[in-house]
Amino acid sequence: MQRRTFLSGTVLGAAFAALPASALTATTAAAAAPKAPVTSVDALQKAIDQAAPGDRIVVADGTYTISGKSAIKVTGKNGTTSAPITIVAASRGGVVLRGERSFVFSKSTNIVISGFAFRQSSTLEIPADCSRIRLTRNDFQFADITKLSWVLVRGDDVKIDRNRFHHKTTAGLFIVVDGPGADAMAQRLQVVKNHFSDHSFTGDNGGESIRIGFSGRALSAAHATVEHNLFERCSGDPEAISVKSSNNIIRYNTIRDSRGGIVLRHGNGSTVEGNYLLGGREGLRVYGNDHVLVNNYVSGLSGNALVIGSGSTRDHHEGETEKQRRGNDACDRAVIAHNTLVDNKKGALAGESRTYEPRNVVIADNLLVGKAGQLVAMDKTTGFTWRSNILWGAASNGNIPTGGFTRVDPRLRRESDGVYRLSAGSPAIGAATLKSPVVTEDIDGHQRGSRRDIGADEYATTAPVRRPLTKADVGPDAA
Repeated sequence: MQRRTFLSGTVLGAAFAALPASALTATTAAAAAPKAPVTSVDALQKAIDQAAPGDRIVVADGTYTISGKSAIKVTGKNGTTSAPITIVAASRGGVVLRGERSFVFSKSTNIVISGFAFRQSSTLEIPADCSRIRLTRNDFQFADITKLSWVLVRGDDVKIDRNRFHHKTTAGLFIVVDGPGADAMAQRLQVVKNHFSDHSFTGDNGGESIRIGFSGRALSAAHATVEHNLFERCSGDPEAISVKSSNNIIRYNTIRDSRGGIVLRHGNGSTVEGNYLLGGREGLRVYGNDHVLVNNYVSGLSGNALVIGSGSTRDHHEGETEKQRRGNDACDRAVIAHNTLVDNKKGALAGESRTYEPRNVVIADNLLVGKAGQLVAMDKTTGFTWRSNILWGAASNGNIPTGGFTRVDPRLRRESDGVYRLSAGSPAIGAATLKSPVVTEDIDGHQRGSRRDIGADEYATTAPVRRPLTKADVGPDAA
């Protein structure tokens, strides 16, 4: 597929210009005269309307205001997986888009939007009739309008990566994921290496950084993956990442100094793995069935590290009323293993007291350390399995059953990144007993081997492959 580039002044163009005219064939002459960057909204729209698979449209740096109800329309444009249509700012953040709307997508696939600074006052939507749309290396700071959500995903196979979402003081979400119809979910969303920061809305609901689904879509599988993202001062809601659908993966994220935590609020069969929650308020909270929470590190929170939720219903099911579906679904058959919960003010593991107690949850090979209060404060439970957990610190054991733990000093050492890891001779080394599910790596990316250690960290003398994320790891300039 021939790739056309709407850009002038390239090194290749200069090289061709140095050749004698007789050396240029018709083909090389065409290649030597790429189009200049577009410099107006009208020129951009014309370039999009004419775009073919593999084309790269470059927008000259500057501020562009889309007037009134107008928009930059991407309609009926279809790149391919190997040759997408790319619309890119001449320099990252150098093109500022103002006005009510920017890009409006319809019936399009394999489109890449890169390098823009979005400053619009309405939602940027990827509708259900579009797929494989990528938003990459952009800066999002929409008008600070209450209940305005910034990016809405309804289409399949969308990728949102290496962007910055920042500075909102009102209700509304940075990213919300829905789907077609009343109960379906957009499929296979990827949210990767983004930087979310500074959402300061003080209400108790409606200010999540990411929400995947909502109550009416709880039983629908989304297969979304949220990984390697950094959240800082994300305090618009107690849920920074709110999962309200089924079969999702939330892994390798870092949440710092935020009111919001990671909450499996609705849905079943999701995995929460290898996340750092540091120095904020809310930790992990889980409702629904058949979830797996492994290798998470939760430290320095003013709230509970991990809440195993009770329910206003045993299980959500088809035919519920809207009010019933909004209720909490008791946590059943979860596996909570190889987590490290250290120095959280309200304790490590906590329960709730709704009508339906959690059932048949496995809590194994976790490391619980605290200075005050109770390490385990569960309400009523049924059929829980407790095994091979280590408890330590001035905090009391709480109501963890005898035989489900050992009270022994795990010999933690605090390293340069602020994380407590095992030191040589720790009784946690080789002491894990849970056989299934198989947890092959630790939070650092080290292999666990056949003799696994208790907690999120597998003792190693080599440097971690993964650490808590910093601003250098995410956002528009990330690798």
